[in-house]
Amino acid sequence: MSTRIPLPYSSKVLEIFSNPKNLGPMSDATVVESAGSLACGDMIKLYLKIIKVGEVDVVEKATFESYGCAANIAAASILTELIINKSLADAWRISWKAVSDVLGGLPPIKYHCSILAVGALKRAIRTYYKKGNVMPEWLPKDLTVEERQVLEEEEMLERYSKFMREGIQGGSK
Repeated sequence: MSTRIPLPYSSKVLEIFSNPKNLGPMSDATVVESAGSLACGDMIKLYLKIIKVGEVDVVEKATFESYGCAANIAAASILTELIINKSLADAWRISWKAVSDVLGGLPPIKYHCSILAVGALKRAIRTYYKKGNVMPEWLPKDLTVEERQVLEEEEMLERYSKFMREGIQGGSK
C-alpha cells in the first residue's frame, strides 16, 4: 500500500496532461531552448518558429518536449497555446503565475513546473535576440525571477549530482 498522497491537480491540468497540444520537436524551429534537469525528472524543451510581421517578431508556431510529471506537461502545453501568434514582447510578459492560473492552479509543490516552462520561453527569447545581436528595449538586461529560479535549480541539481557521483566513487575505493 502506498503512503503517498495524490496531488490535488485541477481538472484542467489532468485534461491537458491527457491531451497535450503542440507536443513534439519542430524541425524548422528558429530557436530551441530548455529548462530543468533530468536529475530531478522535470525538463522542458521549447521550440519556437518566429517570423517578422512588419517590424514585430511573432511566434508563428510553438511546440515542446517534456520529461516530467502531469503538471510539467500541462504547463508546457498551455504555454505554447498562450504564445502562438503573440509578439515576443507580449510572450515575454507571461508569468509562471499566469500559466498556473490558466491551468486552474497548481499545488505549491508543483509551481516549479510553470516556472520551468516560462524559464524555457525567456531563454528562447533571449537566445533569439542574441543570435541577431539586437536586443530590444523591452528586454531586461538582468535575468527575471523565473530565469534566476530555473538557473538556481539547475545549478543546485548539478552540484548535488556531482556530489552523489563523487560520493559513490569515493565509497567504492
